[in-house]
Amino acid sequence: MSRMPRLLMFENNPAYFLSHRLALAKSLAGLGYDVHVATLPGDAVKGIQAAGFMHHAIKFSRSGINPLSEFAALVRIARLYSRIKPDIVYQVTVKPVIYGTLAARYMRVPGVVSVISGLGFVATGSGRMISYLRSAVLLFYRFALRHSHQCIIFHNRDDQEIFIRRGIAVRVHTRVVPGSGVDTQYFTPSPEVSGVPVVLLPARMLRDKGIYEFVAAATRLRSSGVQARFLLAGSLDPDNPGAIPETQLRQWNSEANIEWLGQVIDMRSLYSNAHVVCLPSYREGIPRVLLEAAACSRPVITTDVPGCRDAVQAGETGLLVPARDVEKLVAAIKRLIDDPGLRLRMGQRGRLLSERQFSTVRVTADAVAVVQELASRMPSLL
Repeated sequence: MSRMPRLLMFENNPAYFLSHRLALAKSLAGLGYDVHVATLPGDAVKGIQAAGFMHHAIKFSRSGINPLSEFAALVRIARLYSRIKPDIVYQVTVKPVIYGTLAARYMRVPGVVSVISGLGFVATGSGRMISYLRSAVLLFYRFALRHSHQCIIFHNRDDQEIFIRRGIAVRVHTRVVPGSGVDTQYFTPSPEVSGVPVVLLPARMLRDKGIYEFVAAATRLRSSGVQARFLLAGSLDPDNPGAIPETQLRQWNSEANIEWLGQVIDMRSLYSNAHVVCLPSYREGIPRVLLEAAACSRPVITTDVPGCRDAVQAGETGLLVPARDVEKLVAAIKRLIDDPGLRLRMGQRGRLLSERQFSTVRVTADAVAVVQELASRMPSLL
């Protein structure tokens, strides 16, 4: 390359950019890339700017489907690309990927990296409307992901195979990078605290995170005399079709079987005070909370579904159960509550796994390599 490219990173949520993409942005800037960031407006924008990056606020609805509003959002993205004139765009989540790639093709952006961070309710939801929406999203992906110089990053191989099998992506243009990694220097092992075992589910309050199953399992365990605390930690997400109403969460909280903590900033302390971390999700890209829990030497219980099973060595660092199976979830939770020695062994092995496969340093290097490879074969930069 005769010069380093201007790179625009485009993602929905500015807070998610800070927590999941900041290390990558800093690494690319350190290599000489002129890195810009585009997200929705929000309080976390100040953090992006404080990190030294030019931020561009762009308005669109994360879940809206009104044709006129969506077309207006596409036009705004195309105008942004025209104004910034990036050499490469790095796009994360559904609308930035679909609309961003369409805009990149129209505005002749030389290179595109699209990150499929997970298929979410598109893959897990049920009902006629969700079925129509699933077909529409996959059709839009098929239409959009046709840039001549692109790489598509998946967080797990199941999602990669779906796109290849359906003809949406060509294998040679895809890579698997396990999320954004976990900071193993920040999330560190700690001994268990004494007292009643604490079982923690950290996630956004969405149905497809398996929260109803977790509540049912906790209720059953408590009614059978098991002494434990069951915590939900995570924010509301009212724009998501699978959102759990705040009234329901407050009702559970009042019934004494469940404690809903809301959004927790200091996750490291939360993990250190938990004995077991549980995520009975229906499907994920790769769940960062499981990586963080393992880095803190906590055993995990999760489901044998794409993304979740990629974060665990079954029987070694945690237990896998079928999705939506309350009975198996009850048995897994009780097993770890009753066996402190097993919790200790799984926690130690989880820490080793996080260092070996999922550290931010390693995963960021993999993502940087994708961008570098794409830049190296772009004619406009040679």
